[in-house]
Amino acid sequence: MMPLRRRRVRNIPFNKILPNMITSGSVLCGMFSLMLTYRGHFLPSALILVIAVFFDYMDGKVARNLGGSSAFGEELDSLADALSFGAAPAFLVYARYIDIGGGTLSTLGTAFFALCGVLRLARFNVMHVTGPFQGLPIPAAGMALASIVIAGVPLAPYAAVAVMVLLGALMISTVPYGNLKLLRKGNVNKAKAAILLGVAISFCVVLKHRALLALIGVYIASGPLQFDWGAWLSINPHQEERPSMEK
Repeated sequence: MMPLRRRRVRNIPFNKILPNMITSGSVLCGMFSLMLTYRGHFLPSALILVIAVFFDYMDGKVARNLGGSSAFGEELDSLADALSFGAAPAFLVYARYIDIGGGTLSTLGTAFFALCGVLRLARFNVMHVTGPFQGLPIPAAGMALASIVIAGVPLAPYAAVAVMVLLGALMISTVPYGNLKLLRKGNVNKAKAAILLGVAISFCVVLKHRALLALIGVYIASGPLQFDWGAWLSINPHQEERPSMEK
């Protein structure tokens, strides 16, 4: 008998493991949100999706800072986004505002949002473009649904479906949306950044639990209005322009 060859175990560097661990936090948030929605705890379910945004932001930031970007990490990130910002918020709004009494059209409208989110991610995986996002990023769409629940907005079933269909259509559209992640240190207009931060804080103080909905609403409206937040905040909008790494 021929001796068995020992398999070489390839050590994965920590700088590649850490970003994927952070992405896993987003996956867990998506699952926890689904379970909370199933139990009827709609507000906690929406709030945990906000936490998922933190993980979604940090995994890319850590990967870039540590030089740990990888094809595996990019695919994992897309799968996490499909769950946390596609399926979970769609199910949340369906359970909160529609339920089984909404009929077939409501069910299809809810599925349409999740489908458009997946299509948005798939398009990103094969088309890397520079400058603004092409279509509404799926985290913004998911946060829009979560913020409606957090704000306690009363919606009729078909109104909730209409919102999901609109957001889904924006995700698969080519409407440009500003990409703040292209901003680099030394290329940020500090005066404009301070104004934007002040406005955001004012929204939180005045609107309280409705602040997130208002802020997301402003961002969503900026696309059709052709207002690029990234370019507006940049000293030199064309400095270090490169393909977007955010869905």
